Amino acid sequence: MREVRTQAAPAPVGPYSQAIEHDGWIFVSGQIPLDPESGELVGDDAATQTRQVLANLQAVLEAAGVGLGDVVRTTIYLTDLGAFQAVNGVYADAFDATPQPARATLQVAALPLGAQVEIDAIAKRA
Repeated sequence: MREVRTQAAPAPVGPYSQAIEHDGWIFVSGQIPLDPESGELVGDDAATQTRQVLANLQAVLEAAGVGLGDVVRTTIYLTDLGAFQAVNGVYADAFDATPQPARATLQVAALPLGAQVEIDAIAKRA
């Protein structure tokens, strides 16, 4: 196993790695909409937060030597499923290649630091 770490994405807010690579598989921890430099939450709406989450996710993937096109599975956590369409639109722009990753979307009671959106991912090195 190899830890993946980058300063281009926020530092973990708990005892976990940004990602772990094992046998060509990259398991990216859930990313929330934190600015990597300030550590502050970005955006007041789900779409803006999703853009930051995906930028953080992409930064971790790039540190592992892969990209969004290598993602095979994601999980989206929302504090309000009413934001599904807004999040889905931003997500579709980021994952515009075919095939798109498999995905689950869940509503949760709360996310770290008051975030509205969190996304984790599994990618495979080609």
